[in-house]
Amino acid sequence: MTELLSDDEISARIPSGWERDGDEIVRAYEFEDYLAGVAFASEVGEIADEEFHHPEMTIRYDEVEVRLTSHEEGGITDKDVDMAERFDDLR
Repeated sequence: MTELLSDDEISARIPSGWERDGDEIVRAYEFEDYLAGVAFASEVGEIADEEFHHPEMTIRYDEVEVRLTSHEEGGITDKDVDMAERFDDLR
């Protein structure tokens, strides 16, 4: 089980482009068109499945919103920050 990050740790470690929304970190990635966003969401899904840490994703025409939290722990953990960084590497 992973420990929750403190507010200060979250502020210090949250990747650029991500924002805190309560017990989640969230980012909207912009795309030229719908299919580019769907392809990105598919890649995110593959990583999430490998790590067994699944984000909530909303696919819109020109963006994909990704939300991360550690449900079992009740908030934001190292795992969420690590996953956010991996998703950013896809771009």
